[in-house]
Amino acid sequence: METHSTDNNQSTNVSDDILPHILNLYGSRATPQDFEIYAPNASFEDPLMCAHGVKQIKSAFYSLSKVFSESKIVEYKLEENILPQGTREILIDNKQYYKFMGKDINMISLIKLYVENGKVIRHEDCWDKKPLWNSFNKETSKVPLVGKLIEMTKRGSMFATHALMGFGKDPST
Repeated sequence: METHSTDNNQSTNVSDDILPHILNLYGSRATPQDFEIYAPNASFEDPLMCAHGVKQIKSAFYSLSKVFSESKIVEYKLEENILPQGTREILIDNKQYYKFMGKDINMISLIKLYVENGKVIRHEDCWDKKPLWNSFNKETSKVPLVGKLIEMTKRGSMFATHALMGFGKDPST
């Protein structure tokens, strides 16, 4: 199921170019070309980690196949909006499937992509469609110590993953 909501003046959606790469990333079949959708200083965040730059984003997604025997987006609904200053917001309301140690895991997620000049500058994966606890979230900023602790934990998780995955090196084929 796929729906588009976009400005009538645009004949094509940016999401048409980006979506196949996102499906590859979440499907544990990423290639180096799939990461070309990201700006050099892009960020990725989910409840477990916070990645800055394409190399850390590569480590985050290349690690999926190391943790899960299977992963994929099984169903999605797409919406694309133009925000002030021309930034595009792509919302992917989706269901993800993972197999971990023989167990099936089904998860509802809202992926938010913010795109400038055709490149993703920010990628958020909100599990159960809940807002991320980060510096962009108004609730987190009300409790700065908790927000800082969460941010440090996510950055630590990302550093460990990044180190284990060869610091964003593309796997040899």
